[in-house]
Amino acid sequence: MENRSAWLDVSAGVAGDMLLAALLDAGADLARVQRAVDAVIPGAVRTSTTTVSRAGLRATKVDVVATADDAPDRRWPAIRALLAAAALPGAVRDNALAVFARLAGAEARVHGIPAEEVHFHEVGAWDSIADVVGVCAAVHDLGITSITAGRVAVGSGRVRGAHGDLAVPVPAVLELSRGWRVVGGGEGELATPTGMALVTTLATGCTDLPDLRVASVGVGAGTRDVPGRANVVRVVVGEPESGWPPEDAAEDAVVLRANVDDLDPRVWPGVLATLLDAGASDAWLVPILMKKGRPAHTLHVLAPPERTDRLRDLMFTHTTTLGVRESPVRKTALDRCVLEVAVGDGHLPVKVGHRDDVIVSATPEYEDAAAMAARTGTPLREVLRQADAAARRAGLVQGASLPRPGSAGDLTT
Repeated sequence: MENRSAWLDVSAGVAGDMLLAALLDAGADLARVQRAVDAVIPGAVRTSTTTVSRAGLRATKVDVVATADDAPDRRWPAIRALLAAAALPGAVRDNALAVFARLAGAEARVHGIPAEEVHFHEVGAWDSIADVVGVCAAVHDLGITSITAGRVAVGSGRVRGAHGDLAVPVPAVLELSRGWRVVGGGEGELATPTGMALVTTLATGCTDLPDLRVASVGVGAGTRDVPGRANVVRVVVGEPESGWPPEDAAEDAVVLRANVDDLDPRVWPGVLATLLDAGASDAWLVPILMKKGRPAHTLHVLAPPERTDRLRDLMFTHTTTLGVRESPVRKTALDRCVLEVAVGDGHLPVKVGHRDDVIVSATPEYEDAAAMAARTGTPLREVLRQADAAARRAGLVQGASLPRPGSAGDLTT
């Protein structure tokens, strides 16, 4: 299958070894996973699998055995260096780096220190590095191109960790849960920081089981066998049915809002640019009247859940607001690509929004048109008119089929 998706059932909790076991049970090759781990920490661990029973259900359990001296606590830069130097496929390295970066960010917020100073403690041990790299390698080996997951069971009660007695879910898991659906209950710590970081980094959304033509199912076991509750992670791998995920599939997002009445208006363009550069999906101003008839603006920022903290901080830093409101929303976006069309003696990009390869909108890129106008001395409105006409000649009109690369310029997605 060219387009493989995976859905993670983490309704009983998740840990790195459970997710790795589920992917191996679904068909990932253990030898290739071991080679990826060896590329990062050569000769440090040996990974094996056994078949076990959890609440009467068959499952695969992964055992990671240290074959070298136990690893010391490691700072995030040291782990980053190990991953950067390893001979790994690009996708495996990038995903592993992203998982550890997310972990470092969560630990930094919990302890109030820069991410570069984070000691990973248990997460820095050889087995956890093996879990993260192993999961990323298994995803790559299975050819999975997109992942979603259900809500995560995080557990309850208390647990003892490197920092003493802590309530469940532990602080790092709560930080990693921002923007995600979780459920409490159950006995003890059901979601570990490593497991939560893997799910919320690799999965693009929190959804129920999507429409799939199922190819394989993997069941990964946790250490404990709890009567009446199968302590497992399940992964369902398959080909999305036609139309799933839809081209305009809804995504979780957050809207941040702040009312500001005392900011120099000349500053606003820079504020919006800073927020967009930091990963906001959109940022805009709405004029309002505040108490006592004072003119003001409401700053709105549409943010991916994982960027909410950073964008909120920037709103406080770059405006005079004393408070930011937040609301979860669902964002639906058309799939987009860019086609270049001939205008005069040059080319201009046209942003095309489409659904199921049928064009919904086509708009010349303003900044590129403005640059051409300045370069040629042609009025901007004339450049935009010519670009619109060129787009129509190229067939970029509502309801038309999306041209293939080479038929109307260079297509990039």
